[in-house]
Amino acid sequence: MSTEGGTKAVVAALSANLAIGLTKFGAYALTGSSSMLAEAIHSVADSGNQVLLLVGAKKSRQEATPEHPFGYARYRYYYAFLVAVVLFTLGGCFALYEAWHKWQHPEGITSWHWVPPTVLIVAIVIESMSLRVAVRESNHVRGGMSWPKFVRRHRSPELPVILMEDLGALIGLAFALFGVSMTLITGDGRWDAFGTAMIGVLLVTIAIVVARETREMLLGESAVPEDIEKITTALHDAGYPDIIHLRTVHIGPEDILVTAKVGAQPGESLATIGARTDDAEARIRAAVPNVHLIFIEPDVRHAEPAAEPAPGA
Repeated sequence: MSTEGGTKAVVAALSANLAIGLTKFGAYALTGSSSMLAEAIHSVADSGNQVLLLVGAKKSRQEATPEHPFGYARYRYYYAFLVAVVLFTLGGCFALYEAWHKWQHPEGITSWHWVPPTVLIVAIVIESMSLRVAVRESNHVRGGMSWPKFVRRHRSPELPVILMEDLGALIGLAFALFGVSMTLITGDGRWDAFGTAMIGVLLVTIAIVVARETREMLLGESAVPEDIEKITTALHDAGYPDIIHLRTVHIGPEDILVTAKVGAQPGESLATIGARTDDAEARIRAAVPNVHLIFIEPDVRHAEPAAEPAPGA
């Protein structure tokens, strides 16, 4: 798929986080709420993550070199993995530390009572708009997949990462609103610390999911089963019903490498095998446009030797 949809979702999320991040810091400065501080740092982490995704997309477009003959498309996976690191350290771990600190020394919200709920409600509206963009762009390529399946199987990292970040931001805002509201109602600052802790747990969980998925991409995932089936059908239709082995790998989100060892008939001429192989490559590219590199090795299966007769038979 084109990266355009992913870029739109990233830019929308970055705009939302920049818009509400400063207001969260302002609310923290006025009230001292740990939930507001955790959410402000959350916005900083998310903004940095979206910049990382944009940088990765730009670097991935570099031309291939002799040192990197398959290009730089995996930069997108590398920078998506950095997103998980930032979420875990700057977002999750900081929120958990702040929650522990405020639990030990709870402080109520004694002034500007209306500021935190107002900021959080406005932030929920803005984050909902950002999530709507991510959902709309994902629906263009999701097909009939469920959302969890889409996050696991989609080979472009931007949309799944933004979906998880935006959803996590909304849930985190709900936790912050709960903690702040309970603190205002009861005067007990430990509710604020509790909301902060929930934000920390949420961010650590999202970071682990993002790290796991991008790790698989960095290691080199195969094409999705539907594309492998199309490649197999193309080989069969080209006259290679005997597929000895077939290997696929994503060397980039929209760049699939295919290697296949196929059975040819004994006695076939080189010209016949060459024409059939060219036809197979054309059929594969037509069936799966993201396949750019194809290596097909025709081979002849040798008949198994007849078993030796048993002595005395």
